[in-house]
Amino acid sequence: MSKKKILFIANHRLGRSPGQRFRFEQYISYLEQNGFYCELSHFISEEDDKILYSPKKWLNKAKLARKAWDIRKKDLARANEFDVIFIYREALLTRSTRFERLFSKTKAKVVFDFDDAIWLPNVSAANQRLQFLKNPSKINKILPLVDLVFAGNQYLADYAKQFNQRVEIVPTTINLNYHRTKAFEKEKNQICIGWTGTQTTLRYLDELIPVFKKLKNRYGGKLKLKVICDTPWISSEIEVDNVSWSSADEILQLDEIDIGIMPLTDDKWSKGKCGFKALQFMALKKAVVVSPVGVNAEIVEDKKNGFWAKSSEDWFRSLSLLIEDKMLRKSFGENAHKTIKEKFSVDAWKAIYLKQLNELIEKK
Repeated sequence: MSKKKILFIANHRLGRSPGQRFRFEQYISYLEQNGFYCELSHFISEEDDKILYSPKKWLNKAKLARKAWDIRKKDLARANEFDVIFIYREALLTRSTRFERLFSKTKAKVVFDFDDAIWLPNVSAANQRLQFLKNPSKINKILPLVDLVFAGNQYLADYAKQFNQRVEIVPTTINLNYHRTKAFEKEKNQICIGWTGTQTTLRYLDELIPVFKKLKNRYGGKLKLKVICDTPWISSEIEVDNVSWSSADEILQLDEIDIGIMPLTDDKWSKGKCGFKALQFMALKKAVVVSPVGVNAEIVEDKKNGFWAKSSEDWFRSLSLLIEDKMLRKSFGENAHKTIKEKFSVDAWKAIYLKQLNELIEKK
């Protein structure tokens, strides 16, 4: 019996992008165990990464765009060899929808997966001058073309259903075999509040600076603030332990954190977020405090597996309670892990994921 073949279309190499990792990469081994051949086509190498997210370097960025175009042409030329073309967010970084349109005309069924409100403008600081090359509303042209849409939450699904009725909610999920906390808790002198993310989401920490200052004044050296990111978060007002994200020690770095935070602003872009920061902390049995925006309010049940914080006063009160009460941290952490296992783990969703793809292929 021949294997079913999926070509994943995405920007980054395996293991580089949090979105790719949590949306489809961690399902690849399960798919392969169940009769699928999986292949990823990407165009941003490790060297390209440094170019893409650096200011200027216009010529090099133009060469990267040309490279991406050439790779997608090759993908298109062999698209009929695959049962499924799985597009994560977009085929190209520019405003073009050419390849999505042409993929839809091949023999392969096309899946479109997205985990952000990508119909809204959102350009990295390093590429503001290239904003004219982007067209966020291109998703409105892509959605009607595809055979199946995977949306990361209800807010995204509701948007997609304006253009395509074949929409399934597939939440961002956690592999609990990878996210494993240490077997015992070492005695330590500090309580660590932590955040993890990318440079594009660092801005959410800015509004918490007054809260961090008040906490530092109250708890002094007992408190540590840790930020895991590809870019340091610099504040002249508070001391921060900045740690560069690395796949080699990702879990070790996350596991040092006692209280995980996920602040968001209450806007349309934030409502499209799929909560992966909170999910990671909760999988490692960490107490969390989150802004109850979008899916965060579904993942975290206030006062049971974490705290909601809508104001500076909420943030200060919730974090203070968790800093002072070790048993509360432990209780929230245990409840949080249970939530992930039952509702947001790869094990909870992998059979559904496989079923959706099989049914799509079998559908005439």
